[in-house]
Amino acid sequence: MSRGTASLIDVSGVSQIYAGRDGAPTWALRDVSLQIGDGEFVCLIGPSGCGKTTLLHLIAGFLQPSRGSVAFQQQPIFGPGPDRGVVFQEYALFAWMTARQNVEFGLRAKPLSRSARRQLALDALDRVGLLAAADKYPHELSGGMRQRVAVARALVVEPKVLLMDEPFAAVDAMTRQTLQDDLLRLWKETGVSVVFVTHNIDEAIFLAQRVVVMAPHPGTIVSERIIDADYPRDRGSAAFGELYGSISGELTNGTRRAA
Repeated sequence: MSRGTASLIDVSGVSQIYAGRDGAPTWALRDVSLQIGDGEFVCLIGPSGCGKTTLLHLIAGFLQPSRGSVAFQQQPIFGPGPDRGVVFQEYALFAWMTARQNVEFGLRAKPLSRSARRQLALDALDRVGLLAAADKYPHELSGGMRQRVAVARALVVEPKVLLMDEPFAAVDAMTRQTLQDDLLRLWKETGVSVVFVTHNIDEAIFLAQRVVVMAPHPGTIVSERIIDADYPRDRGSAAFGELYGSISGELTNGTRRAA
């Protein structure tokens, strides 16, 4: 956890165990502990099978740990809640709803009038640069625009933390960089904590204040790296290149130990 930040999320000694096809236990995560600070931007990085998404789903409340505990603001997490917004890789928009209606959907649980929901949704779309597309359906939007709608839908309920599972993996490289810039701007504007799953080292260094490196079989945390560099970060700098090489080495070594 970065210096000067209060703990928002506490993952303590968490293991997640599934029954394999032969009945033997499969460890998706083993004895994982992690703290996320209030307003902190953390990237979880590692190869497929290291438990990144499982850990995110535990924080979201989609899963309960086999062992250990997960707490939000010192309270155990027993299920999903509006204090934890989730953005998936697959957009997860309703095809029969417009962009505005998709963003409004998350507000239906709140005691708001129809006009108030509509205005909050429009404000959220404006924040992600999609006000002009409010009445368009998902099939009328590009992949990057659909992901912006998904981010707007997660942010409109004003969560304390945004949980993002490889949200930019399905878009082209140029769109991905634009979305990364947009996310950093929104993070700074809102003060929300971000837990961002990626397998892309460049993306992790560009975005995060802290990079958590994970290894598979079983899923464990092998290192944590504070990225003490000002924003915006220069991908062409020597410091960026050194960080890239160092994290790449940690990923390789972690995978070899697991093999």
